[in-house]
Amino acid sequence: MTTLVLVRHAKSDWGDPGLDDHDRPLNERGLRDAPVLAERLATRGLQLDAVLCSTALRARTTASFFASAFGLQPEADPDLYGAPAGTLLAAAAARAVPAVMVVAHDPGMTVLAQSLSGGRIGHMPTCAVATFVWAGDDWNVATAVDPDEWSFDRP
Repeated sequence: MTTLVLVRHAKSDWGDPGLDDHDRPLNERGLRDAPVLAERLATRGLQLDAVLCSTALRARTTASFFASAFGLQPEADPDLYGAPAGTLLAAAAARAVPAVMVVAHDPGMTVLAQSLSGGRIGHMPTCAVATFVWAGDDWNVATAVDPDEWSFDRP
């Protein structure tokens, strides 16, 4: 089986308008929600081989909670900061392990979740988790379609 878990970073702090977007931390709600969701996901029997994340502070912090819950170390990738859906999927596939979590940002996360779900997922709010599983043992099935070419118009 091939598994992709998408996690949009938890709620970030907008309190310092002078802070660069890349350096924004999680706010109180984000710091509360991320570890709870990480533990909840880890107790469901899911096995992960890697946790990839954007280099943005809010994504790295979110990823650290999830990685810790699975006994892994997060791997920060500068290409995931603000990445489009195709880049997010390609990064997971390039890792070449059966089960990968990607922690990143919108709009790429929502576009990827929409394309992989056939439009059933409308939006990935902060700290949302979407899991996709394919029966095949390689990433060819998951990467057969470029998610950046998909568009789902929601009313």
